[in-house]
Amino acid sequence: MLLGAVVGLVVGRFIPASAQEVALTGLGLVTIGMGIRMFLLSTNVLIVAIAVGLGGALGHLMGISVALAHFAEWARQQVGGGSRFNEALITTSVLYCVGPMTVMGCIQDALENKIELLALKSTMDGIVALFFAAALGPDGVALLVTAVVVLVVQGGITLAAGRLKFLADDPRLLAEMSGAGGPILLAVGFGLANIKKIPTEVFLPALALAPIIAWAFTRFERREAKASS
Repeated sequence: MLLGAVVGLVVGRFIPASAQEVALTGLGLVTIGMGIRMFLLSTNVLIVAIAVGLGGALGHLMGISVALAHFAEWARQQVGGGSRFNEALITTSVLYCVGPMTVMGCIQDALENKIELLALKSTMDGIVALFFAAALGPDGVALLVTAVVVLVVQGGITLAAGRLKFLADDPRLLAEMSGAGGPILLAVGFGLANIKKIPTEVFLPALALAPIIAWAFTRFERREAKASS
């Protein structure tokens, strides 16, 4: 990813501002498509609705947006950047950290010593980073900080892989987590495409709530099945 960001920064110097805006809109449309695809992985829309609703409220109460805004401003002062740096950092960090490949790749790497899925994600991240950095122009330097954020997140998931193995063992839990990530990516896409700016980071707790709610639904369904038999 870091290599892709550096190449994108070099390429971005030769792209006019008007073309950069068009490129960002295109990336936004692709992100919307990714969000729809992830949302359709859910097997129970009610679980996703509860997770996203509660997750958004919890994220607001936790002050996630304010905390990330302070971090982004601090990072901007350290590495330099323009008016779009903070938004670019938060948007790309959410984009890269939301998705089943992040969780599954880290779990497989830690518990099964399988690097294939994580390597595939890293390659894809690098390609996307190239386009993002080029489209953002000077503010593409935010991708360099995003790379560090992704490294920290993936490292944390890898260290916690033993406790997260239940996600890999139960496809439904992972499916609902992916489904909850769908609306978040949709919001990211809307922002990139200049359709509507939504504080996507505030909904991040939904990713943790979705598998918990799915587990509760499964337990309830089993109890109902036993009661009726």
